[in-house]
Amino acid sequence: MKVEYDYDTCIGMFQCVAEWDAFERDEDAGKAVLTDSEEVEEDLFVREVPDGTELDAKFAARACPVDAITVYDDDGEQLIP
Repeated sequence: MKVEYDYDTCIGMFQCVAEWDAFERDEDAGKAVLTDSEEVEEDLFVREVPDGTELDAKFAARACPVDAITVYDDDGEQLIP
């Protein structure tokens, strides 16, 4: 499973931070940061979801009010949103 995070879309509500510790607050930018991720395009970050944190990643994606977080299964199928 992997998660994709669109930094540009983020509006800094930080619900993802409350749901999954892979997201951290960047108070200076007013946006969340996806830790241990790789920037695959400008402002688009991807990382694998570690075993045991799949539900946290899904909750973080569901909690995002602007759908800046997308979760994909191991086959590349989009799960959320």
